[in-house]
Amino acid sequence: MKIRGRNKVTPEFNMSSMTDIVFLLLIFFMLASTLVTTNAIDILLPKASGKTENKKSVSVSITKDLNYYIDQKLVGESVLEYELKDLLGGKDEPTIVLRAEKSVAVENVVKVMDIANRNKFKVILAVQPNN
Repeated sequence: MKIRGRNKVTPEFNMSSMTDIVFLLLIFFMLASTLVTTNAIDILLPKASGKTENKKSVSVSITKDLNYYIDQKLVGESVLEYELKDLLGGKDEPTIVLRAEKSVAVENVVKVMDIANRNKFKVILAVQPNN
């Protein structure tokens, strides 16, 4: 008489637990990636070979002496934000063309970009074309 054991090991591999782990990892990484945000100011850099023309834009220039000009009108740094709000307040797509000399420190350019970011103005950084 042949006696069989009740606990028989099957040679099959069950993949359901492995797929559960993969789906949980996928959900974890999807949620973790949406929580990561970068704080950056969006600026549009025109190509050096093309022209940027925008009839509704206001030009802000910064000289090497740190004088601020709005469309060739000298403006103090303390009233720059007020003047830009006054000029661009009623426009549907307010745009600032930012022109800064090479020797101007980055922190002065970032001040204008910060004003634009707070007031939801688009900034275009003007560059000299390559010849």
